[in-house]
Amino acid sequence: MITAGLTNSFKQQLLLAVHDFSVDTIKIALYTSAATLDASTTVYTTSNETSGTAYTAGGEILTGVTVTLTGSIAYVSFNNPTWNGSSFTTRGALIYNSSKSNKSIGVLNFGLDQTTVNQQFQIQFPPNNADNALIRIS
Repeated sequence: MITAGLTNSFKQQLLLAVHDFSVDTIKIALYTSAATLDASTTVYTTSNETSGTAYTAGGEILTGVTVTLTGSIAYVSFNNPTWNGSSFTTRGALIYNSSKSNKSIGVLNFGLDQTTVNQQFQIQFPPNNADNALIRIS
């Protein structure tokens, strides 16, 4: 089962200054519906990770990582990750910090299996603003 949200360990690690989005390498890995990912996930795992054409274990590096403060809300924005010419099935994803021993950040659930056959697969993140960004602190 894949349950979306920020991981508990990430919340604690924020207060311990473990993650630095301005310099750390943040990645996103894709998973099948057989994966168990939720708030208790602490690190990236290969268990039930998606496999197929144009997908590499460990996923992709998230680009365009920016931390912004708008009023009293701080948020992180990312570019939408894309896998071109892909052929695979995925149900969810794990965002994690590969610079910090693959510590987990958050889990995404796509709601249904998403299948590609030699086509582009792109995750569309919410708008990068204080009201909608995936990771926000208010």
